[in-house]
Amino acid sequence: MLTLLLHQCGRNLLTPRTVRAVSTSLYSSQMGKRVAVVLAGCGVYDGSEIHEASAVLVHLSRGGASVNMFAPNIDQMHVVNHLKGEPSQESRNVLVESARLARGNIQDLSKLSVKDHDAIIFPGGFGAAKNLCTWAVQGKDCSVNDEVKATLQAFHSEGKPIGLCCISPVLAAKVFPGCEVTVGLEKDSKYPNTTDTAAAINQLGCKHVNKSISESHVDEKNKLVTTCAYMCDAPIHEVFDGIGSMVQDVLKRA
Repeated sequence: MLTLLLHQCGRNLLTPRTVRAVSTSLYSSQMGKRVAVVLAGCGVYDGSEIHEASAVLVHLSRGGASVNMFAPNIDQMHVVNHLKGEPSQESRNVLVESARLARGNIQDLSKLSVKDHDAIIFPGGFGAAKNLCTWAVQGKDCSVNDEVKATLQAFHSEGKPIGLCCISPVLAAKVFPGCEVTVGLEKDSKYPNTTDTAAAINQLGCKHVNKSISESHVDEKNKLVTTCAYMCDAPIHEVFDGIGSMVQDVLKRA
């Protein structure tokens, strides 16, 4: 688009200053998108995956979006000692723990208004499968938290894009029968949990689409944008780039 515009305006415009000015104008047209980010705690084993959540926020910031963060005010399914990788005998609240990631700037999910936002994104981490729904213990027979389900349905009804990464696409598979999502590449050793998860998604009557770590999949009918993130055994920069693809596709449709 930029190249076409410059050619139409004449070769005399092809200066660094003009290129910067036009790029800024195009970038500004993407600004002002209001995006809700829903967290599920803090930590890969019992909450939101921290690197994924941070990547979402960085890419939204780079895309000029304004962000509000939310989490359900409920107890975690359990608490995991991340050093030992074992459950610990304590109780923690999803909203309180999510506040760690949000630097304290977070609200109860019950206060989220779809009218005040153009899109919504759910980072991954086991918290999405333990606290936002019960997929971690029940698979395709899981239940989705009532507030999470209502939030997803509200954005869907308004035709506003929903971004999900890592394991969180199972939320869409459970709430929107017949939808399309990705959790990575099936039958690939770099994606050790994808094949079984994809099978469960398909059993729900949805369609799993194979996409690599760097790609996102867009279900245009349902305005769902998904990417596999840490469902792939990949270095952090590849996860970061894949989430960037998801965020970019969400903002384009917001």
